[in-house]
Amino acid sequence: MRLAVVGGGSTYTPELIDGFARLSDELPVTEIALIDPDKSRLDAVAGMARRMLAHAGHPARIVATSSVEEGVAGARAVLFQLRVGGQAARDVDETLPLRCGCVGQETTGAGGLAKALRTVPVVLEIADVVRREAPGAWIVDFTNPVGIVTRALLDAGHRAIGLCNVAIGLQRRFAATLGVEPARVSLGHVGLNHLSWERAVFLDGRDVLPSLLAGHAEEIAADVGLRAGLLRRLGSVPSYYLRYFYAHDEVVAEQRAKPSRAAEVAAMERRLLAMYADPAVVTKPELLSERGGAFYSEAAVALIASLLGDRGDTQVVNVRNGGTLPFLDPEAVIEVPATVSASGAAPLPVTPVEPLYAGLIAHVSAYETLALRAALHGGADRVRDALLAHPLVGQDAVAQELTGLLLEANRGHLPWAVG
Repeated sequence: MRLAVVGGGSTYTPELIDGFARLSDELPVTEIALIDPDKSRLDAVAGMARRMLAHAGHPARIVATSSVEEGVAGARAVLFQLRVGGQAARDVDETLPLRCGCVGQETTGAGGLAKALRTVPVVLEIADVVRREAPGAWIVDFTNPVGIVTRALLDAGHRAIGLCNVAIGLQRRFAATLGVEPARVSLGHVGLNHLSWERAVFLDGRDVLPSLLAGHAEEIAADVGLRAGLLRRLGSVPSYYLRYFYAHDEVVAEQRAKPSRAAEVAAMERRLLAMYADPAVVTKPELLSERGGAFYSEAAVALIASLLGDRGDTQVVNVRNGGTLPFLDPEAVIEVPATVSASGAAPLPVTPVEPLYAGLIAHVSAYETLALRAALHGGADRVRDALLAHPLVGQDAVAQELTGLLLEANRGHLPWAVG
C-alpha cells in the first residue's frame, strides 16, 4: 500500500512516521512518498523517516520528491499538511491583527482568513494532480484552516475528509483522567473545526462528563485556557480555540506581551531539523511533543485504515453537514462523530444544539462561506465582507483596515492583490 504526504518536509512528519511504525497492524504500508519543494528540509526529514522505520523493523520504503505527480502516483491515500508561506507568513498572521486590537491566530479570525486566502488555491491545484495521478485516492486534509480547506476540496468534487487532533487529544486526556484505555471513551463532540464543544464524555456508553467536571474542572479548564467556573456553568468542555472567543481581550493582552507562537515554532523547527539530520537519531525527539499535533499520527492512521479497510467505526472528522445541524447550510463542513467506511464519512445524529453554541457555530460557518469565496475569487470587497462577518472582527472600520493590511502583507501569495 502506497501513501503520500504533501508537505512531507514538515517537522510534523516524524510523528506521522512513528504512528505508521507503531500501528503497522492497522495500516500495512509498503511505501510512503514525502513531497516537498524545500529540498534541504525534505532530505533531513526523509533521512530521519528511513532511520525510524529501520529502527522499528518496519519494511516500508521512503520516497522523497519535489514532484507532486511522482509522489502521489498510485497512492491509496494522500495526506495534506502543507503551510503556504511557512512560519514567516504565520508570524504575520499572528501579529498583524494585534495592530487592530484583534486576536492574532493562524486558523481563526483575520490570521485564519489570510491563511485561507494563501492556501485554498494551492491545495486545489495539488488535489487536481491527485485526481489525475491517483484516481480513487482519498485526500486526508490536516492543512489549516481545516474546515474551509475541506469544503473547498469537497465543492471541487474531490474525495476528501478533514482531520484535526483536538478531539483525539481531549479523548486521550479524559481517558487518562479516568484511568482507562482510550478505546473505552468516546465524545459528544459538536461544532466546526477549531470551534467545538464536548457536550458528553462516554465511558463504555455512559456519560461521565458531569462527574469529570465535578472532580476535575480546574485541571480540565487549565488545559483549555478557560475558567473552571465557565466549564461548570456550561456543563461542557470547549476546545482550546474557544478561548479566542470567550477570553478575547485577555488573549490579545497576552499576545502583545510576548513573541508570537510562530517565532517560537521557527526556533523549535531549527533545532528539530538539526536533530533529523543527525544520523545517530533514530527515534522521534522529545522536543517534537512541544511542536504541537499531539496524537496526529494515531488519528491519521485510524482514519486511513477505516477508509481503506471499510471498518465502519466512529471517528470525529470534518465532513459535509447535510441535515446534521439543521441551522446550517447543508453544504457547510462541520466537525462531528461520523461512521467511517470505504464510502467515506457519514455524520452521526446530533442531539439538538443549544442556542448558546448554535449561534456562534452559525456565525462562524457564515464567515467560512465568505472566506472561501474570497479565497476562490479574490477581491478586496470579498475579503472585507469575510472579516466583517467574523465575530472576532465584526466592525466596519476594523475590517477595512485589516483588509488593507492583510492584502499588502500577502501580495506575494495573492496574484489578484497585486496592483
